[in-house]
Amino acid sequence: MPGFPRTQHREGRRRRRRDVSPVTVAANTGWWVGLTLGFVAVVAVVIVVAFVLAMAARIADQASAAADALPLVRDQTDALHDVAQINGSAIAILRATRAARKALTGS
Repeated sequence: MPGFPRTQHREGRRRRRRDVSPVTVAANTGWWVGLTLGFVAVVAVVIVVAFVLAMAARIADQASAAADALPLVRDQTDALHDVAQINGSAIAILRATRAARKALTGS
């Protein structure tokens, strides 16, 4: 019969599939589980790196804006260096007015 060897070949395949040992199944399952876990780990790392890069870009934009604002802040705070001189002048004026009052009132 021409179909007999073909049927025997199919049955042989079926028998081989049924005769798979649990160790082989466990080894193959472990391989797929490991591959899946590795893929999940790589995806997680990619997500974390993308988040870090997005935050770095945001920080760079904020740093650029702050650097652009520094000259304006410096110009607005230059007068603070003269506060000590102004304070010294105010103290001198106060002492002079006290001395003038004392001279005028005699006390």
